[in-house]
Amino acid sequence: MRFPRSAGLLLHPTSLPGPHGSGDLGPDAYRFVDWLASAGQTLWQLLPLGNAGAGHSPYSSPSAFAGNVALIDLAELQRHGWLDADDLRPEPGFDARRVAFAQVLPFRMQRLARAALRFAAVATPAARDDFEAFCAAHASWLGDYALFAAIGEAHPERDWCDWPRPLARREPAALAEAAEALAGRVFFWQFTQWCFFRQWRALKAHAMQRGVRIVGDAPIFVAHHSADVWARPQLFELDAEGRPTLVAGVPPDYFSPTGQRWGNPLYRWPAHAAEGFAWWTERIGRTVELVDVLRIDHFRGFAACWEIDAREPTAIHGRWAPAPGEALFDAVARALGPLPIIAEDLGIITPDVTALRKRFDFPGMAVLQFAFGRANPGDVRYLPHSHEPDSVVYTGTHDNDTTPGWWRAVDEDVRHHVREYFACDGSQVHWDFIRAANASVADLAIVPMQDVLGLGSEHRMNLPGTAEGNWSWRFGWDDVPQDAAWRLAHLASLYQRRPG
Repeated sequence: MRFPRSAGLLLHPTSLPGPHGSGDLGPDAYRFVDWLASAGQTLWQLLPLGNAGAGHSPYSSPSAFAGNVALIDLAELQRHGWLDADDLRPEPGFDARRVAFAQVLPFRMQRLARAALRFAAVATPAARDDFEAFCAAHASWLGDYALFAAIGEAHPERDWCDWPRPLARREPAALAEAAEALAGRVFFWQFTQWCFFRQWRALKAHAMQRGVRIVGDAPIFVAHHSADVWARPQLFELDAEGRPTLVAGVPPDYFSPTGQRWGNPLYRWPAHAAEGFAWWTERIGRTVELVDVLRIDHFRGFAACWEIDAREPTAIHGRWAPAPGEALFDAVARALGPLPIIAEDLGIITPDVTALRKRFDFPGMAVLQFAFGRANPGDVRYLPHSHEPDSVVYTGTHDNDTTPGWWRAVDEDVRHHVREYFACDGSQVHWDFIRAANASVADLAIVPMQDVLGLGSEHRMNLPGTAEGNWSWRFGWDDVPQDAAWRLAHLASLYQRRPG
């Protein structure tokens, strides 16, 4: 699917300003949408919206369907009477520039628990009806997710396959007993999902009114400790005890001599095909209800994925295993129609991956930082003069260093190449890259917020291959240069990425 020529920014909601320790769906999210519109930007790209998993990563969620309850705006709950004003008083240790997860998450979860109890006691009939309607509309996943989360709280620090055997095997009597015993917490997880989806719909409607489209993100794989794997183990490569036998990753490359062993269980593709890829159809369908455009991470895994025996400690001894990408997307397209999908086709891209992407008219990605240096010697795909119109150009992604940080780290020969290519002196290399992205023939141009702010490496969002210290970056409104919106709007207008 071709998209209209446009420009936007990459920023996860947790990185927004706000009083409660992390960004959320509250007033600063609306302010950011308004700022995007003033800057001539018509795209807001996010990371996955699900609850974060191991290492606080949004790419390792305990559900492919649930929203991140840590994004719920607490002030909105107080306006309904489900929290008191004292509940909104921030703790003194909150950091305006970092998410201190160990402090922020307990604070938010305590407030959400209070709101759930107050809702149960004083909610209006209209609110109760809306909650019940939400539960009915999302019954295909919500019940399993809420029960999974409640059981997980009762058995902390244990994967679902280590729960008592009747629960791990989902024996009906054990599930019924757990649902009754944990009814309060099951309700809590249903309530918080209702709050998230209700608040998200309102924010998305505001973005639509301001001419801003939401670009979402979906990881190709799901976490082993997830409601999805627990509820449908037959769809994943697991042994009789529910433990992965084959896990996902990527092979050794320039960046890692041992590759990356992600550990997600691989899909049992024949089982998916036997049910007409119904799980995938629902997953993609539910996600595109939340966003306007969907970026699918690690798209190459739909052509073939790097299959690692779960007993292997690294990704070195893996192999490429074919995946039924064409059959899958045919089934999804039959059910949902044309798909507004961006294919993340970075890394080792073979002709079959490109053929699959082009078969369904999914635009691919070009990252300007990859156009220079020794990571891809002789590969000019990412240089602006090699871009294709049916693509999305980025200065960098959430996995890259910021452009100023990258610039400080590269060799002088790389800097020389950049200066010659852009006819610049490199003193504002982030704006040189932003201009190049906007000038590209690529239909979409997306820039991380850190590059707009000109921030260094200490502000990057994620360092692949590291388990700690990621996903915590935040900005403040006083970090935003006064001329940033004007400069972005000027480039969007100059390069015909601004509507009208």
